[in-house]
Order: sequence, then structure tokens, then C-alpha cells
Amino acid sequence: MLRTSILAGLLALSTAVPVLAQTMAASVDQPVTITFYNYNLATAGLGAEATQKLINEFMAANPNVTVTGVPYSSADGSRIQADLAAGLPVDVVQTVFSDLDFSVTNFGAQALEDIVPAQEISAHLQGMHPNGTKLGVLNGKTYGLAYTFSTPVLFYNADLFRAAGLDPENPPKTWVDVKSAALAIEEKTDAEGFTAGITGPGAVDWLFQGVVRSNNGEVISRDRKTLKFAEPEAVEAVTMLRDLYDAGVYENYDSAGAVDAMASGSLGMYLQTSALQGSLVAGANGNYELRSSTMPRFGDKPTRPNNSGSALTIHTTDPLKQRAAWELMKFLTSEHGYTVITSEIGYLPLRPAIVTDPKYLAGWVAEHPLVAPNLEQLDRLEPWDPMPGPNYRQIGKTMMDAVEMSVFGGADVAATLADAQANAQALMP
Repeated sequence: MLRTSILAGLLALSTAVPVLAQTMAASVDQPVTITFYNYNLATAGLGAEATQKLINEFMAANPNVTVTGVPYSSADGSRIQADLAAGLPVDVVQTVFSDLDFSVTNFGAQALEDIVPAQEISAHLQGMHPNGTKLGVLNGKTYGLAYTFSTPVLFYNADLFRAAGLDPENPPKTWVDVKSAALAIEEKTDAEGFTAGITGPGAVDWLFQGVVRSNNGEVISRDRKTLKFAEPEAVEAVTMLRDLYDAGVYENYDSAGAVDAMASGSLGMYLQTSALQGSLVAGANGNYELRSSTMPRFGDKPTRPNNSGSALTIHTTDPLKQRAAWELMKFLTSEHGYTVITSEIGYLPLRPAIVTDPKYLAGWVAEHPLVAPNLEQLDRLEPWDPMPGPNYRQIGKTMMDAVEMSVFGGADVAATLADAQANAQALMP
């Protein structure tokens, strides 16, 4: 996570980003180069190959446009901030939804309504799931076009379920079920029971928000002025995770360790973004049967999953580059774009009709039922709430450090969360 001191220093170095609205060029009628800051390009297991494939296909279809991919970390926006401060072109960015507010305020992300003809926006959004497209809207304008997108999925090893006397056709639906299944796996096999991508190096708060919401809590108030992650519903949710750890069934893996454990067949269940589907499928191939289910619920309370993922934002004020950026964005979020994104990375197709269209995903979905929980959860999705202000990353880190200490560090849950919330509230704008 970007520390507050580094962020403040970079803010001091940077100059104001011009955000004057102007209509983009009508077409790309001359050669132009645009930069595309993309975090999938930074990680081979998180879609780098598929993303570069789409970029190459776009350039082949649009010979006047050269797209320069710039890998960066989704957990640290310092690369973008530093390049802006140095006067380097930052044209299109794959912006994590939690960063959208900051991106608009500090990186010059521009509202599509201010630069793209209204009829083009309307035409392109036809067929896209409204639960996705609304996530890029701030203050009534679309600053981000929904792009890569996922919900929390419970991946599980069906072979280990059978070996432990569990029914793989009936995966855990509640957190009590998760604990029971994990104990059976630990007791009757040589494998470990469960882990989740809630905490750990580089983890952000998207999955934690969904867990707390599913216990009818929230981490921040609806007006985004008051933190609430130390309230009883959140404390109860963290206490449940602590109980799994104290019972010996919640393994404290980082993401790489969890993927490796799943690949080796030594881990029974993994709650994580569906974006890791490609890596998990590759690891399971020929070794065991990998399946997936929806995120667990608290008793009879319905789950309230929120998204991980990103939007595409335009930052350039050059009319020709804006047109090239918009054409790239349309290509990446087209029927073909989502066919590649879903089948080769694991993100949701935000154009639901392609799931049953034989030209696109129908055949793949029939062979890969792992996508089903993701599609089911999309229809009842809630937004990943961004933390406000320039200290937004430090606020999130303070919260997640407290969660990690509460679950794995033996700290008193209620007291630790309360202390962290007081410290984080002091960083709020």
C-alpha cells in the first residue's frame, strides 16, 4: 500500500492535471500513440497474456493507433502519480474501483459525458449489465467504463471432498458449513481445510467489505464520512474468521501460496476473486476436479457480494488521443473482448447475452461451469466502496492490518478494530 508520506510527497511534486472538457476527434485519421496503464499486464497469472493479445488485436484492426502497455501495481498508484508529475503521457488507465474517486480528483480522469458523444455512449452501453456500469459513476457522471470484474468465489477440490466423506455436489453454503467441511478435510486427509484472500500482502479491502456486508454490516457509512468497521456486525464477522483460525482450519496463506496449495491438491477450499480462475484451472488440470460455489453466508442472511476489478478511465485531454482511447475501451468491452477476458482470465462477462451465444461463450461456459457462481452473484451485486480523500489507501491499510491482527495475531477483536477505526477516522477528509 502507498504510505501517506510518499503520497503527500508525490502530490507536492505533481502539477494540476488539466481537465477542461472538449469533444474528442471524430475519428483516428492519422497515426497516434496512447499509453495504457494496466495492472493485469504486471502479473502473468492475472491475465497478462490475454490482455496483450487484446491490445495486439486492437492495433491490427486500427493501424493508425499504437497502444503502449504500461504495467503497474493495482495496490500502489505511485507509478501513475510519478509519471504524471514527470509530465509523461498517462492516457488510459485500468483503474481499480476503490481508486476511482482519487483518480478523478488527482489524476484527471474525465467524465465520458464531457468528451464522448452521448449517442456513442448510449450505443456502447446497450447490453452491458447495469450492476457493472453503474460502478463507474460518480456525482452523476461516468468517469469509468466497467472493465475487468469479479465477485468472491469459493473454489474447492472435489476430490478432497470425496476423500473426506463430503458431498462435492453440496458445497458449503454458510460459514458454519465451511468450518465443518474444513474440519473433515483436516481430520480425514493430509490436506488443509480453507483459506481466503481477505488479508495478506497486497490484499485490499474488497473481499472484506463483502464479508461484513453479508453480516448486515458495512465498513463505511453511506455518505462516506464515517468509518463503521468496528461496529458489532463487523466485529462479529471478524470473530467468525478468528474462530476458523483458532479451530485450525483457516490457513494464513498469501495469494501465491494459496494458488500453489490448490495446485498441489493440498488445500480444500479457497475464497477469492474469480480473476484467479485461469491459474487455478491450470493447476488443477489433470490433478483433481476443481469446482466453485458462491461465497458463504451468515446463517440465513443473504450474501451481499461486492465486486473486485476495475474500470477504464481516460486521462488525456488531446482530442485525437481521446478518440483512440475510446475506441480501445469499446474494443476491450465488446462481445469479443469479454469472450477473451472471461475465458482466458476469469473475470465476469459484463455482456450477459454472450454467455448463451455460440459465437462467443456458450461452448466455453458449457465446458467450464466454474463461471456459474460469478454470474449468479452479479445479479445481486453491491458496489465496492472507495475510501475518500488523499489518505484513502492508508485508511484501508489501517483497517486491514487490524483485521489481520484480529484473525491471525491473537489480538482482541473488538478492541483492535475500535482502535484502528479511531486512527483511520482521523485520516478521513
